[in-house]
Amino acid sequence: MLAVGSFVCGFHVPSVALIRSPTGQRDVKMAEVSSVLIIQNKGGGHGEIGFHLAKELVSKGKAVTILHEGPGPNAKEAHRAYGELDSSVKVLWGGDLSDADASISMLDGASFDAVVDNWSKSPELIAPYAEAAKGWGVSNYAYVSSAGMYTPEKGDFGAISETCGVKSSGQRQAEELVAEMGLPFSFFRPQYIYGPAQGKSYLGFFFDRLTRDRPVPIPGDGTQMVTMTHAADNALMIANAIGNDAAVGEAFNCATSSLISYADLVTACAGAAGKTAEIALYDPKGFEKPEDFKFKFPFRDTPFFVSAEKAAKLLDFQPNHNIAQDISWYYTDQYVAKGGLEKELKFADDDIVIGKA
Repeated sequence: MLAVGSFVCGFHVPSVALIRSPTGQRDVKMAEVSSVLIIQNKGGGHGEIGFHLAKELVSKGKAVTILHEGPGPNAKEAHRAYGELDSSVKVLWGGDLSDADASISMLDGASFDAVVDNWSKSPELIAPYAEAAKGWGVSNYAYVSSAGMYTPEKGDFGAISETCGVKSSGQRQAEELVAEMGLPFSFFRPQYIYGPAQGKSYLGFFFDRLTRDRPVPIPGDGTQMVTMTHAADNALMIANAIGNDAAVGEAFNCATSSLISYADLVTACAGAAGKTAEIALYDPKGFEKPEDFKFKFPFRDTPFFVSAEKAAKLLDFQPNHNIAQDISWYYTDQYVAKGGLEKELKFADDDIVIGKA
């Protein structure tokens, strides 16, 4: 094993260990990363990633600091779980992270070998944290953006790879800025996240109707495929990139490799709830929406799923979770335990969608 150090774009890259592949096909460079800063948002789809990422990094022997958006500790689902983290994990409640000077000052002059930014949504927000990371000479700057930026060609409903065209969203512009700054970046683009401390439930839509013996409206023919990824698998992929030279300069679809159709998802939900699935197919453009219309299907009308093949190849990523296998747990612990059966619901908009109004 050989340790190597270098200077790239004006800043020092920590020494790396060259690990010979058992097959002899390629060498994998692993930087010696001992400390990681996670910049964590306060909720939304990404809200649970920081928790699982901290657990994963600690298991790899890293010292972890979480700079967290908002005041705390707070009662949000993903944040209550922080009590389960190893006592070595340092959680700093950073308040308004857009006041970067104040938030960075909370680090008390500490520096880090790697940064995972799971908060920034624009180039303006990411810039001061990226500048700090550049000053620390990080080996990796992992930025969690979104697969929602992809713009596949009209009629192309296959698996989306990282080479697909993207729209110029705030997150895409943040990616571009980090790359322009010469940081050793890796971009992670998640899609439809779930987990034990989730802040958003995609399957509540289905369980709400199934448990009340209502038909479940599904757009199109119900064969559209989707990926739902456990936050622990999102975190595993990101953790596999930290210190991994193969991840530098790359974008990754941060998702599972397991696919399920909308119709099969409804059937799985029905089985977990002890109900018979009744699916009502509808044309998304086949009805008039009244002014107070609130119906919202949790996924896109057309197939929208990504390929995780690149992460499997470069990061040795293999997901440990599968939504079809997790569905009973999801129903019991995420729907029933959180009062899903007691909610008062109205389905007048459903009747408009499926033509019964």
